[in-house]
Amino acid sequence: MALTLTTPNTLLGLYQPKGDAAKLASTIATVVLGTLLITICAKINVPVWPVPVTLQGFAIAALSAAFGLRIGVATVALYLIEGALGLPVFAGATAGIPYLMGPTGGFLLGFLAMAAIIGFAADRGASGKPLALFAAMVVADAVLLVLGFVWLMALAGQAGWIDQANVVGSAFAKAIQPFIVWDILKMALAALTVTGLWSVIAKR
Repeated sequence: MALTLTTPNTLLGLYQPKGDAAKLASTIATVVLGTLLITICAKINVPVWPVPVTLQGFAIAALSAAFGLRIGVATVALYLIEGALGLPVFAGATAGIPYLMGPTGGFLLGFLAMAAIIGFAADRGASGKPLALFAAMVVADAVLLVLGFVWLMALAGQAGWIDQANVVGSAFAKAIQPFIVWDILKMALAALTVTGLWSVIAKR
């Protein structure tokens, strides 16, 4: 049975080797290189508290659209494992389990859901459809923000930056609202990048 890791509907699927061994080796290399790109984008950030504005979301959206569900999720999972093991891959100066359990933990784990949603859409042909891919990315980003917000609510009692008299409004105003426009722009850029590459590469 052939090893199926992505589909011909994704950019990666257009260039996957034929043999299973070569396909597996190229996938491992792709996943590792993908985590490096996410790390680089995580370090490009505006350090606002409690959640910095970074290009992580752009990288994960673009990679998931280019790789498909399985490899996209695997790339994000490896990235989170690297961070949990203490490698300096996150936006902050530290890493490890304590960082994952901090204010950004919900967003970091939410990247798995983002990768799954966008990868699912890409596997079904969204890579060549700008509006469809952008819509999938916006939905994925909305799920990410909800997960991050729920996580912040769980930590609200321990957070000095949250107004305890207005926990929900304070957390939303400081950790979600400032990022909505940024995230829409990042999703638009990711969608245009992937569909642009698709229009060029697929024709060849």
